[in-house]
Amino acid sequence: MKDQKLRPWEIALFIALCVFFCAGMWAQDAQEDLANGLVRLHVIADSDSPAAQAEKLQMRDKVLDVLSPALAGCASREDAVDIIHDHQAELEALGDVSVSLGEEYYPTRDYSTFSLPAGRYLSLRVTMGAGEGRNWWCVVFPPLCTEALAQPAEDVFSELSQDQAGTVTQDGTGYVIRFRILEWWGKLAELFS
Repeated sequence: MKDQKLRPWEIALFIALCVFFCAGMWAQDAQEDLANGLVRLHVIADSDSPAAQAEKLQMRDKVLDVLSPALAGCASREDAVDIIHDHQAELEALGDVSVSLGEEYYPTRDYSTFSLPAGRYLSLRVTMGAGEGRNWWCVVFPPLCTEALAQPAEDVFSELSQDQAGTVTQDGTGYVIRFRILEWWGKLAELFS
């Protein structure tokens, strides 16, 4: 039996795969760490008609009117979850909606002062009617849906650790690469699950 040597392209491919998997695992850990400090809000319209899309934005405002004062001064995601559960009946009474709290996959989302990486997040999902229309999402804890977007990102993310806040507010383009790796990693994971 002869010694079989790897060809240069095989070695390069092996190294590239190792780097990709290591980067993916690191990025996934960073995203999961960040996700453990957030609750996202996802409002889904009944349809894509102009009227349904307008109603979606009105529902968003109603949900925020209920939750924003209740979550003001909330210290942790666990406290936020308890408050949301306490207000679930009030949210369901806002109209023909289904309200649930659970894990949901989100793509990378760029806001004016920060970006959130793709991944699974705890999500307050408000589905209007048939839920077949375009959606709207933001972060309900910490409160990033309304006036918080006008504040410096460092103030908004004061509840998060320095590493978590740095992940979403990093200057330059470093976070874009990390978030794209997360999207690719998430798509790969979805294929095998």
